[in-house]
Amino acid sequence: MSKFTHHIFMCVNERPKGDPRGCCAALGSVELHAFFKKEVERLGLKGIVRANKAGCLDQCEYGPSVVIYPEGVWYWVGQETDVTEIMERHIGKGEIVERLLMPGKNGSLPTIKS
Repeated sequence: MSKFTHHIFMCVNERPKGDPRGCCAALGSVELHAFFKKEVERLGLKGIVRANKAGCLDQCEYGPSVVIYPEGVWYWVGQETDVTEIMERHIGKGEIVERLLMPGKNGSLPTIKS
C-alpha cells in the first residue's frame, strides 16, 4: 500500500526541435516539475504527496501537462503561480482549479476528499 495521498505526474517529454507536435519540455515543464517539488516541501507534504516526472502524456497541444492521482484530474500549467494554485487548492483544500483544467480530459469531475 502506498504511503502517498497524491501522485502528481508532469510531462517532461522532449522531442526534436521542429517536431510538429511540440513538447512540454520546450515550454518549461522541466522547471515547472522542479517547482512542484519545491511546493511539496514548502507545504510540508514530503512523504505525503509525490511530484513525479512523466514521459509524454499525449496532450502536447495544451502545453505542459499534469495529471493528479488518485482523482485523475488533468491540468495544463504555464507558470509557477499555476503550480502554487494547484498545490494550495487541489492538494491542500481538495478544490478543483477550474481555470487550469485541460479541455476534454476531465469528463465528469471526481469528488475530491481531503
